[in-house]
Amino acid sequence: MILLGAAANAATVAVGGFVGLFAGKLLPERLQKSLISALALVVIGIALPGIDDSQKPLVPILSMVLGVLMGELLDLDKAVNRLGDWLKNRIGGQGKFTEGFVYGTMVFVVGAMSIMGGLNSGLQGDHTLLLSKSVLDGVSALVFASTMGAGVLCAAVPVFLWEGLIAVLASLLSPLLGPEVIAEINSVGSLLILAISLNMLGVTKIRVMNLVPAMVFPVVLCTLI
Repeated sequence: MILLGAAANAATVAVGGFVGLFAGKLLPERLQKSLISALALVVIGIALPGIDDSQKPLVPILSMVLGVLMGELLDLDKAVNRLGDWLKNRIGGQGKFTEGFVYGTMVFVVGAMSIMGGLNSGLQGDHTLLLSKSVLDGVSALVFASTMGAGVLCAAVPVFLWEGLIAVLASLLSPLLGPEVIAEINSVGSLLILAISLNMLGVTKIRVMNLVPAMVFPVVLCTLI
């Protein structure tokens, strides 16, 4: 089922947010941080095997270099942050519910993990990444909902629509991409997932959104190398 990962992610956001409305404040901040750190280590464990999928080492290297150049030129990270600020300012006067919805949408929907997870679901039928993201988002939704209210739960809708759309589009394109190309895309994507986990642990402050274009380049490079 192509949409299994997206559906699971949306469900955990809704359930985690619901629990957070009633029990989130009972969790001490130290425990919340420890849970996020533990999940970050799990994400590292998922990312590392995928990096080794590459059969052409030059492809991920060049993809990352070219992706960074494009991402920094476009400054996608800044654009996403501006979008979040614009949405908050736009509806800032409409109450806590809307603020929670916008914040949850920006956190759960925007990012390399959503994109790579959707691609894995569509291209390989592998929902591991989105299922792992589901646990992470569920814990985060619990924490956010305890302070921002029920709007966080409703972010489950855009989560499903976004990740589901990526999965369906990837599935439609998969016949055009050979196993070799998919392996290189997975290798590059796994590097991005590793960057996310290091940011979660506070080890780095990588602007991961500026690396997202790197996942496009294996499609071209595999035909040239």
